[in-house]
Amino acid sequence: MGFFDKIKSGLTKTRNKISDMINSVVSSFREVDEEMLEELEEALILSDMGADAAHEVIEQLRREVAAQRLKDPEQVREQLASILAGMLRGEPEEDAAFRSTMGLRINTCPSIILVVGVNGVGKTTSIGKLANLLAKEGKRVILAAGDTFRAAAAEQLGIWAERAGVEIVRHEEGSDPASVVYDAIQAAKSRGCNVIICDTAGRLHNKSNLMRELEKISRVIDRELPGADRETLLVLDATTGQNALMQAKSFKESVSVTGLVLAKLDGTAKGGIVIAIKRELDVPVRFVCVGEGIDDLLPFDADDFAKALF
Repeated sequence: MGFFDKIKSGLTKTRNKISDMINSVVSSFREVDEEMLEELEEALILSDMGADAAHEVIEQLRREVAAQRLKDPEQVREQLASILAGMLRGEPEEDAAFRSTMGLRINTCPSIILVVGVNGVGKTTSIGKLANLLAKEGKRVILAAGDTFRAAAAEQLGIWAERAGVEIVRHEEGSDPASVVYDAIQAAKSRGCNVIICDTAGRLHNKSNLMRELEKISRVIDRELPGADRETLLVLDATTGQNALMQAKSFKESVSVTGLVLAKLDGTAKGGIVIAIKRELDVPVRFVCVGEGIDDLLPFDADDFAKALF
């Protein structure tokens, strides 16, 4: 199954929800007018896109309707897809040029990826699937089991490491996460690994603890890997809709997030939240998860995502 087919299949629930509402509006009008645009905006809000993002989409659509003198309601779908794709695209091309595999800036050897997110969002599985993706690209990957506070977190990550065929460094439960990262860095250096992926504790209720932990990890990385490329990916559970947006805002206040991973997208009709999150945070979506299989984490493509919605 190709990329577009996978993303289209994974977005079935979201597409059905959005398409049903859009089709209902489009079929109710003989020509594009202000009443139709207002009803489209309401439909987008109900698709978990959020009021602000929906308003921005319809404002752009309103300008396109006027500029192109669109009269046929059927022409609206194509314009909506184009507008949504534009809103979902990442950084400018001059910034993207510095990025390598799947939009990640991991050109140094080793590079390091910190993965953050609250417990239950699919962080561990996303790490395993990301490791698998990178390994298939020819990267030698090592995982750092830095979530030492949650029972069995390291064991779960170990299972995914085995599935992906990558190495893992882990300590006993309750160990210092920074020490796990330190050992993973030393192992990566000695074994010639390309990428270190670090799991972190999924805590947000106490931001001061989260910040202290991540700052300590960051100091270890700065000291042991000066100048190394570094990404911080925030994993969000797409099924939680607007709650995912609130989590993303909270994490961005505490952590310098460079990219987003939308997990469980196949299990929700709330995929419209992707647009709201991208708009509010101005952080690019890097990956979406559209199934439970190890190959179901896909690099994000804004144009294919927008087309799949319709």
